[in-house]
Amino acid sequence: MLLAIDVGNTNIVFGVFDNRTLVRSWRLLTLRERTADEVGLMVIGLLGHERIDLALVDGVVMASVVPPLTPIMRGMVNRYFGRDPLIVDPTTNAGMPILYERPGEVGADRIANAIAAYEQYGGGRDAPLIIADLGTATTFDAVTAAGEYLGGVICPGPQIAADALFQRAARLPRVDVRKPGQVVGRTTVGAIESGLFWGYVGMVEGLIRRMSDELGGNALCVATGGLADMIAPETMLIRYIDADLTLHGLRIVWQRNH
Repeated sequence: MLLAIDVGNTNIVFGVFDNRTLVRSWRLLTLRERTADEVGLMVIGLLGHERIDLALVDGVVMASVVPPLTPIMRGMVNRYFGRDPLIVDPTTNAGMPILYERPGEVGADRIANAIAAYEQYGGGRDAPLIIADLGTATTFDAVTAAGEYLGGVICPGPQIAADALFQRAARLPRVDVRKPGQVVGRTTVGAIESGLFWGYVGMVEGLIRRMSDELGGNALCVATGGLADMIAPETMLIRYIDADLTLHGLRIVWQRNH
């Protein structure tokens, strides 16, 4: 079995694979104050709850976009799994050509998404791909029809916009992101909800269209991230939704390196 770990700004996602099958996945809040022992005990508890024998995990692969947590997670894997994790590095071990001007700046999770999308949805279709990761920070990544990572777009997610409104406008309340009943809000909260939700949908559609035009007009879009299930049904431009795209990308990187 393979343990895949995606250390993100909001959540740390763990997934256990039996060959190509994702057996189970879990999400923990990303807290930089956690120690290796705290994380290790939680992971062991989660595996035990699913009756997954720790001894069956014979490989660990990890992507991290939170540098302070990277050594902590590495130490957890060393102590509780008795091995070094394979830490995904876009410039050395990912196995996808990076056409970014500065390849070292690309987040490992973005490359994992690109690899999984190309392997599972793009290979053989002779069309470029757009991967929309709809979360805390919203990213759009472009992959050529030949399987090369080209670049992308980084935007704030709607919850960041909601928090900014609350902090910068004294009379506006804090509002959670959700789909409102109508576009024209009849209350302040309703107006903010509409702006956050439909404004975000419009941004997603606009960027997918513009990226697709730049890529030749026939790009296929795959969505992942915590908001994908909420946003993707509102637009015809997203073809596939894959909540576990990053974990599958980590699995593919592991298999390529072993």
